[in-house]
Amino acid sequence: MHDESRRIEERVQRLHDQRIKTAVYAATVPFEVEAWQAPGEPVPFEEAAAASYQPFTMGTPWGPPWGTTWFRMRGQVPADWAGKRVEAVIDLGFVGDWPGNQAEALVHLTDGTPLKAVNPLNQYVAIANPAQGGETVDYLVEAASNPDILADNFSKTTPLGDKLTAGDKPLYTFRAADIAVLDEEVFHLDLDVQVLRELMLELGEHDPRRHEIAHALDRAMDLLDLDDVSGSAAAVREALKPALSKPAHASAHTISGVGHAHIDSAWLWPIRETKRKTSRTFSNVTSLADEYDDFIFACSQAQQYEWVRDNYPKIWARIQESVKNGQWAPVGGMWVEADGNLPGGEAVARQFIHGKRFFMDHFGIETKGVWLPDSFGYNAAYPQLAKLAGNEWFLTQKISWNQTNKFPHHTFWWEGIDGTRIFTHFPPVDTYNARFSGEEMSRAVRNYSEKGGASRSLAPFGWGDGGGGPTREIMERARRLADLEGSAKVVVEHPDEFFAKAREEYPDAPVWVGELYLELHRATYTSQARTKQGNRRSEHLLREAELWATTAALHAPGYAYPHEKLDRLWKTVLLHQFHDILPGSSIAWVHREAEAEYARVAQELHALTAEAVAALGAGGTRVFNAGPYDRAEVVRTADGTPVYVEVPASGSAPLTDTAPPQPVTVDGRVLDNGLVRVEVAEDGTLSSVRDLRAGREVLAEPGNLLRLHTDLPNYWDAWDIDKHYKNRYTDLLDASSVTVVEQDPLVGAIRVERSFGKGSTITQTITVRAGSPRIDIETDIDWHETEKILKAAFPVDIRAPHSSAEIQFGHIQRPTHTNTSWESARFEVSGHRWVHLGEPGYGVAVINDSTYGHDVSRTVREDGGTTTTVRLSLVRAPRIPDPEADQGRHRFTYALLPGATIEDAVAEGYSLNLPLRVADAAGAPEPVVSAEGEGVTVEAVKLADDASGDVVVRLYESRGGRATGTLRAGFPLAGAQITDLLERPLQDAEITDGAVALALRPFQILTLRLRRG
Repeated sequence: MHDESRRIEERVQRLHDQRIKTAVYAATVPFEVEAWQAPGEPVPFEEAAAASYQPFTMGTPWGPPWGTTWFRMRGQVPADWAGKRVEAVIDLGFVGDWPGNQAEALVHLTDGTPLKAVNPLNQYVAIANPAQGGETVDYLVEAASNPDILADNFSKTTPLGDKLTAGDKPLYTFRAADIAVLDEEVFHLDLDVQVLRELMLELGEHDPRRHEIAHALDRAMDLLDLDDVSGSAAAVREALKPALSKPAHASAHTISGVGHAHIDSAWLWPIRETKRKTSRTFSNVTSLADEYDDFIFACSQAQQYEWVRDNYPKIWARIQESVKNGQWAPVGGMWVEADGNLPGGEAVARQFIHGKRFFMDHFGIETKGVWLPDSFGYNAAYPQLAKLAGNEWFLTQKISWNQTNKFPHHTFWWEGIDGTRIFTHFPPVDTYNARFSGEEMSRAVRNYSEKGGASRSLAPFGWGDGGGGPTREIMERARRLADLEGSAKVVVEHPDEFFAKAREEYPDAPVWVGELYLELHRATYTSQARTKQGNRRSEHLLREAELWATTAALHAPGYAYPHEKLDRLWKTVLLHQFHDILPGSSIAWVHREAEAEYARVAQELHALTAEAVAALGAGGTRVFNAGPYDRAEVVRTADGTPVYVEVPASGSAPLTDTAPPQPVTVDGRVLDNGLVRVEVAEDGTLSSVRDLRAGREVLAEPGNLLRLHTDLPNYWDAWDIDKHYKNRYTDLLDASSVTVVEQDPLVGAIRVERSFGKGSTITQTITVRAGSPRIDIETDIDWHETEKILKAAFPVDIRAPHSSAEIQFGHIQRPTHTNTSWESARFEVSGHRWVHLGEPGYGVAVINDSTYGHDVSRTVREDGGTTTTVRLSLVRAPRIPDPEADQGRHRFTYALLPGATIEDAVAEGYSLNLPLRVADAAGAPEPVVSAEGEGVTVEAVKLADDASGDVVVRLYESRGGRATGTLRAGFPLAGAQITDLLERPLQDAEITDGAVALALRPFQILTLRLRRG
């Protein structure tokens, strides 16, 4: 037989694209359209309905950036269309090849009932099936003219990322608004041909099935009447039936499809627009559920449900009905799909607490899995936190984006730092916006790493980010691929069902230990530093407010614990931990609003704390320590006078002078407090840091070396830092002044000022205080660079085989060498409050109050010694998607802690981030709880969420070893229970001599519920 493959493939493609697809709608009549441009921000339906509309002609430009245009569309179904499937078809002038992040609309009836959205790949709204003919159609359409920020493939800067700079030039040209007849036979023929053609092209050249499909398509195309596609469609479909009816091989891979619409809670649009995106997508989903009984949609992010509940009650009611019918599956159990690295441990716990509670309260459903397809890597505390929240499985997809190494598993057990394991899946289809194309089906099978051990994977399908979610076309593809020779099999099912089957099939799946590090998007640890600082400050202010509110509730008659306020503030902070807000990868509008929200949150939390402290009584001045460890350090009075005080953990003490171990001396550029001696060079670097207790020099080279690197990644500017950034740099060694600014027995400080680059300045105050070996470097930057990153280096004389970086409820060790490609790929990593470097008998920590990104490297000197260098990433200057990212003022502190153990790093990390609070108060109540035992660290103290008055304490083992000890209550204790994160009892806790006995494994998290006597 002659090879006619090319002729057949080209013939089928042309007939499908130019004749079949264009005949899906058999007849159309245009709507009569009028328009009204809403001024400013979006308006309620009632205001739009009462507005004055003007005639609007197709082909007219509309929609200024971030604008809202309301269209009134009126029409009549022709009488002779009775019995046919009639739809409204609306093309707003969609652009580009991405179905999200552009124009989209929500169609309403004139009484305000939302019907369905209009999106680039989902342009129809059902009118009647069958239509009676002659009926009047009257719609009000809320159209959003969101700019296509993704235009030019992120290669150019744009002012469109903020309404303040976007201008008012119309972005779109309205193409069509019609009432149309859907030719259902042609619609199905279109899908038949698509599925077969795409399958054919994925099969091998020597696969008989490929040629069988080709000739079946060729013969079927002979039956297509080019002058009457509609009339001949049934015959063509009949000819294709044998090719579509052949069952899949018995060993074919099974893909569990679940409807999905990944909607970023903010990204290339502001939060206000996400609220509308959710309403549009969710209206589509509930409409599709009415049409397809076998459709199942998985949706995470309780915050988005709450937005719809509060703003679109009719859509909310439809969601509730779909959940009852089993077609809508709440998943994920988190308030938002948060970043996987940057939120603090307690914040991750609250993500689960608030998310799972929402789904239980509103649907009576407890979600079983963590749904995080798109975050930028996942910390190694997740398995324990997920299990403590009652989860059984974990799903992610983003690791497929690795720049260097291919992740070796798709189904596996993920083991966290404490030893907890959770069953995890990573879809081999490599997308969370699948559409069941032939290429996707083939890719899923080809990629799947578990061949021979397991035979199934999951595929989330549907268009995200305003694309409208799953479509009927995707559902039709799934039906055709349910059992088709040459293809994987598709079954649409709940993700819980997939995970149950996968675990039963593959109980001995391989184990991955430690973090799921994404070898990409490493700059998300640093970009938009003020957003990150706002998060860090908020987390610690929330801890303070809860602790002192609990103290006041226990000891101040008449004080009411502010449950509702704290709940609201926590949810605000949790929202901004979304994986495109906190990482710094959103447009300018998002980060401008985030900074304002963090300022508001801080103001409210300071007020709540002040109110709680004041409730303890007036008439004195006390120092309050919200940290988990006793502290002896210098604080300042209201007039700035330094005072050395000793304050118990989670407690307070009078503001009275206590003699420090040894005073601070300042001699030229040398600061000495008897514990450390610090020499500042003329160029402003630390020329020497001598640990006087250990009798050794800490630095191998000048410390606090500020290095300015050129930073232009290959792609994704705000997200990425590529290894070549290290090759071009300038060391900032020209200090304009080095000045002693404080010389007191309790405090010695030297200020270093520099100017550099494009008018940037940096002022650093190097401070040594009595009684502490910690050397603080308070930093004030006025930043005006572009495409640069600023790092601060501390090269220490330590041979450290690994670095230890704090993560949620513990720390992780990473090798300092680069023996393998996996280690080499970790050239930029994340950590929380500290990084520790150590060799047997000695260590050094670098502490920070708002920095997450860092790198660690080591070299061997000519004298045989080893220099291990930790460099903090202080600030970046990407230009896409926010051209002004990080410009302006930044104020933060980092510190060097010589002679530090891991325990010292933990304690000082808390101290720097939880500064002692001086306040007018006379009451001296006992701390709510006091923990005893090395490694036992209290993370949160609060009243129970159920308003029972019980005290909830969350603590963990922080050293990485076993810990025993006690937790003693500062109030009469009637009983104690160990609970899960949601404060539900797991077992009674052992009480000995009025205290709770503690026995913790390494990095174990323990939540205790204490009943008051």
